[in-house]
Amino acid sequence: MTWSHPRGYDPMVACSSLWRQRTGVSIEWDKRSLQDFESFPVEELARAYDLIVIDHPHVGQITAERCLEPLDVVAREAERATLASGSVGQSYPSYNWQGRQWAFPIDAASQVQAWRPDALDAPPPRWSDVLDLARQGHVLLPLRPPHVLMVFYTLAGNLGHPCATDPSRDLVDIETGSEVFETMCEIAALVDPACFEMDPIAVSERMAESGSRFVCAPLIYGYVSYAVTGFRAIRLAFADIPVIGASGPVGSALGGTGIAVSAFSKAKEAAIDFAYWVASGDVQRSAYAAAGGQPGHEAAWEDQAVNAATGNFYRDTRATLEGAWVRPRHDGYMVFQQAASDRILSGMTSRHQSRQVVADLNRLFRESSPAQVSGAAGGGA
Repeated sequence: MTWSHPRGYDPMVACSSLWRQRTGVSIEWDKRSLQDFESFPVEELARAYDLIVIDHPHVGQITAERCLEPLDVVAREAERATLASGSVGQSYPSYNWQGRQWAFPIDAASQVQAWRPDALDAPPPRWSDVLDLARQGHVLLPLRPPHVLMVFYTLAGNLGHPCATDPSRDLVDIETGSEVFETMCEIAALVDPACFEMDPIAVSERMAESGSRFVCAPLIYGYVSYAVTGFRAIRLAFADIPVIGASGPVGSALGGTGIAVSAFSKAKEAAIDFAYWVASGDVQRSAYAAAGGQPGHEAAWEDQAVNAATGNFYRDTRATLEGAWVRPRHDGYMVFQQAASDRILSGMTSRHQSRQVVADLNRLFRESSPAQVSGAAGGGA
């Protein structure tokens, strides 16, 4: 099971075809919408599929539910070391939890900047430049949950005060959180209100329309498909995030996906073999990238041909990926991610006081702690 977009589906089909030629093992892929992919219970997928494409914030829940097979099998240490050393930023360690490796990165992403090279000479380098464009009606920003929370994370990280990953702490201090929330409210007032219902795909589609007035999306998960000539009417370019802090393009919320193996699979060894192979540098920079994938291995990110085919998508966003921040991953985080997104969204649309919004985010984050959830459950039993 993977997610329903050419970037998520096509490379898995292409690589599985090659795998069948090499090994005789046939792999068939199903796909779910992006929204389902971000929220659908992994355990249900694990009971229905041998191989599952996941994102890293699920790993705490996965550990608790014991629904995935660890990939750090004996006698393959050298292969894993090669995969780890080829990680783009924190992509590989983001799938390591409680000492085990639960997935291998096959897709690397973070919030980057999308822009129109036919309309701008260069992407805006600073947040203040983005605001200037927004005042002219040329900016879109995906604010549909959970992306509204991802924008919050990225701005906090770029300001030099990344959000906490341990739910025993506040998510963010009141002053930083208030500054971030007010910054988000400022730009939200300047962009199309439709942004509150838009995810990165919807924003990219609007920007890539012929005659579109939108030329910049300052914080958006990059989709390499839109950087390829002919994919849509207008080719998008991608760049490092515009900075609001003083340390360069750091703090972006890491995304991407990893390939995992179901603990309930009756073909675990065959599935693990495929996971090692499809995540390898040679496959990632060749068949995977050629089929429209957005590789998770630096062999592809540094490859001249891969960059030439995508308008230097990888080279032009690499600094942001290397400085990206890994989201919380504890069991209970996924519930928090939805609740926090909803709270920020309601705060923005109803013009709530920033300090109250941040206080609520901190409360929700502490309540997402496994200890808090367990205590609440025990008290009600």
